[in-house]
Amino acid sequence: MLNEFTKTVLVIVAGLFPLINPPATALIVLSMVPHATLAERGEIARRISVNSFAILLASLSIGAYVLSFFGISIPVLRVAGGVVIAMAGWNLLQAPDDTEAEAAEVAPATDRTASLRAKSFYPLTLPITVGPGAIAVAIALGTGSPRAGLLPVHMVGVGVALVILCTSIYVRVRFSGHLERLLGTVGTQVAMRLFAFVIFCIGVQILWLGVSELIESVRLK
Repeated sequence: MLNEFTKTVLVIVAGLFPLINPPATALIVLSMVPHATLAERGEIARRISVNSFAILLASLSIGAYVLSFFGISIPVLRVAGGVVIAMAGWNLLQAPDDTEAEAAEVAPATDRTASLRAKSFYPLTLPITVGPGAIAVAIALGTGSPRAGLLPVHMVGVGVALVILCTSIYVRVRFSGHLERLLGTVGTQVAMRLFAFVIFCIGVQILWLGVSELIESVRLK
């Protein structure tokens, strides 16, 4: 039983951690909300972690059934996710340096809080933190049930694995402000532009991967 528990945890963490990549996620979040206060950053980190847990759990448990119900293939999921990520990176590249600073000074606190809460799901959780790649792998892992069938120990293992992943996301995002203070104002702006370009490239890469899979599937037919 302990062996099955350990195997479940390791398989899920090893399969999803490189795709979610919490350290890179923290830097991307920093680039998209660079002027958030310590309290706001903690709230964003908590919401991203909770949202990520829910999306990954749904992908592992019912993701394949949902895609099948709507007739959506994994390549199409990659194409759609790639477009969204590329657009987020492009918009960030085109944004003026002082947009967030002006918004923080002009917008009321309630409006700013509501904006950050909305942004914590889209695009910070989906598709930046939990993107098409992570969802696709989670669906694949969810469909690979053990030969003996699912046991309660497997359910517990899934829960522990997701808690480990989401805790790492929370810690990285929560303390990403330390990097902002280390880089300074100019350094943060440079990092924002660099990671905006990285986001754009990731989106294009995911888009191309999905298109390639669709072309290959047409060839095989």
